[in-house]
Parts: sequence; structure tokens; C-alpha cells
Amino acid sequence: MNKVWSKASAILLLGSAILFSSSASTPVYASSSAYTVTFQEARMVSNDHVGNEWAIAAKVAGKAIDEGKSVNVNVDSKGSIKLYGYVIEEDKIPDEGENTKVVNVSSISSKGSTFKVRVTVTENRGRYSGNEAIWEFTYKIKKQ
Repeated sequence: MNKVWSKASAILLLGSAILFSSSASTPVYASSSAYTVTFQEARMVSNDHVGNEWAIAAKVAGKAIDEGKSVNVNVDSKGSIKLYGYVIEEDKIPDEGENTKVVNVSSISSKGSTFKVRVTVTENRGRYSGNEAIWEFTYKIKKQ
């Protein structure tokens, strides 16, 4: 019985030493980098009788952003940045569309890269029902 307790004590002591040693308790963090994302513009690419009064909204990594403005985002080396575009045609029965693009930071060139998010708005009523308007949101991403 004494030998069993000795072995059990030794195992517990060894496990505690490993658990509480400085190398085992130091967390390892993935390196992160800062990126500047600029929402350059949203423009209508085509409009097949959907409407003529529009409102747009854009987000970068969940943060609202206005046209021509930039936002800084910290992302680890294997991470991604989410770009979002939303368009609504403003009338009695609004037509709307939205789309998201996920950009892996590994695809961003050292000089910066431009990404486009296409948003399709489909007419939901009337004689032009089913027709589409297509918008393109342009974002520039550059590593700082």
C-alpha cells in the first residue's frame, strides 16, 4: 500500500510541477497586424426599373463606416476581415439587398488590395417585379 501511495504522490507532484511551471503557464498569442480599411464608394452598376431613391450602409468587421472614411482593424496572421454592403430602395414597399465578403488577410498584397462587394436588389412588386438593380461597394485594405 505504501508503494501505491508513493507512486500516486510522485505522479501528482510531477503533474503539479508541469502545470505550474513558468513555461507551461505562459500563454502563446498569435501575432496580429493592423490593417486600414477604406470604404471608397458604393455605386450603382445597373438598374432595370427597380427604383431611383436609394440609401446605403456599409460595415467593416461589424463597424459602420461612411463612404470615403477608413477604419483600423487588428487581425491575426491567419485571420480575415468581413466587408458588408446594404442597399435599400426607398418607396412605399422598399426593396433591399445585402451581401458580405470575407477577405483572408493572407490575400492582401504588401501595397494594399481592393475588394468589391456586389449587392443585388430585386424589385418585389408591380409590373417590373423580379427586375434587379446591382450595386458595387469598393473597399481598399492596406496593412499598416
